[in-house]
Amino acid sequence: MRIAERVRTLPPYLFAAIERQIAERKAAGIDVISLGIGDPDLPTPPHVIEALAAGAADPATHQYPSNQGESGFREAVAGFYATRFGVTLDPADQIVPLLGAKEGIAHICQVLLDPGDLALAADPGYPVYVTGPRLADGEAAYLPLLPELGFQPDLEAIPSETLERARMIFVSYPNNPTGAVIEDDFFARLVAFARTNDLVVVHDNAYADITYDGYVAPSFLATPGASEVGVELFSLSKSYNMTGWRAGAIVGNPELVDAYWRLKTNLDSGMFGAVQRAAAAALSGSQECVREMCRVYQHRRDLLVNALRTVGMHVEPPKGTIYLWVPVPEGYTSAGFTQQVLEQADVVVTPGAAYGPSGEGYVRLSLTVPDDLLEEAVRRIEERVRL
Repeated sequence: MRIAERVRTLPPYLFAAIERQIAERKAAGIDVISLGIGDPDLPTPPHVIEALAAGAADPATHQYPSNQGESGFREAVAGFYATRFGVTLDPADQIVPLLGAKEGIAHICQVLLDPGDLALAADPGYPVYVTGPRLADGEAAYLPLLPELGFQPDLEAIPSETLERARMIFVSYPNNPTGAVIEDDFFARLVAFARTNDLVVVHDNAYADITYDGYVAPSFLATPGASEVGVELFSLSKSYNMTGWRAGAIVGNPELVDAYWRLKTNLDSGMFGAVQRAAAAALSGSQECVREMCRVYQHRRDLLVNALRTVGMHVEPPKGTIYLWVPVPEGYTSAGFTQQVLEQADVVVTPGAAYGPSGEGYVRLSLTVPDDLLEEAVRRIEERVRL
C-alpha cells in the first residue's frame, strides 16, 4: 500500500524512540533511570480530580462537547489570565480549548500555512515546531536560539528571502529545552518584528508557572500589541501535573482563534466536558499546589546542578521549566555522550541535537524524578562513565 509522502518522510518522534530504548533495556532486566522525558511524577491536585469525578457523573457531559468549549472553562481561562498575567481576554471570541499544547502547535500550522509557506521554528525547540509545518504541506526554517543572547533569536539576522516566505514564528518562554526566560524587551521587539514582516507569532506557553528564584514569567499577550499579531498556546499539563489529561487553550487574536475553531470543527469533537470542568477548577482554585510543586522542582534543580558540577560538568541553574540544558564534555557529540551515559550508567538523557541543529553540544535532563533517583543517576554517571 502507498503511504502519503508527508507521513513517510516524518522522522520518528523523539520521545517515542526514548520510550522504546527504556522498554528494551528494562525487558532485558536492566535498571534504567530516565531523565529523558518531561512527564511530571507528582500527582494531579486532589481538588482537580474531584472536579473531574463530579463532571463525569453529570450526564450533561456524556454527549458531544462543543469545540468552542463550555462557558465555565472559557471564563476560568479568562479569569486566570486576568489575575496571573494582567491580560484581558473575551471568553466569547478569544479562547478555544486545546487537547494539550501539542495539538495546538500541529494544527495552527494548518490554519496559517499554504504549500510552500514557511514557519520560523525555534532551534533548539520542541520537535513539533518542525513536523507541524511539514504535516500542513509547508516548511520549517530553523531560527537559532543563541546562547550569547540568552537563548533568544537574532531577529535581524533572518535572511530576507526566508522572511518573504515566512508566515508564522514559534517561540516559547520559559523555554524548552534550554530553560531560558525573558527578562528584557524581547517580546516587544518580537511584536514590532511581526508587524513589519506580516508574521503571526505563536507563543507556546507551557511552562509559565514553573519558575524559580522569585522569577515570574510574563505572558506574550501582556505585551502591547501582541494580540494584534499572535496567539498563545496555554497548557495545564506541567503546571498542574495534568500531562495525561490533554487540557489547554488557544488564546489571543480573535480572527486566529476563530479560524482555529473552524479547523477543529472538522477534526474532532472537542474536549470532554468533565475535563473542562476539572481544568476550570485548577485555574480558578488555590494556586498553592503550583507553588509547592515549584519548591519541589527547585530543590531537585539545585541537587542536580550541584551534583553535576561535582563531576566536572558545567551547568547554569535555570529560572524556569523542568529541565537542565547541559553542555556535553569536550570531545563528545550530543548523541555520543547520550549513548555512553546509557550504556555505561543505565541513565537516559536526551541529546540536544534532537531539538534542532543548534542543540548540538548539549543534553537535556529532566527534573521529573524523585530526589533519590536523581542522586542515584548522578552517582552512576560519576562512577561509571569514563570521560
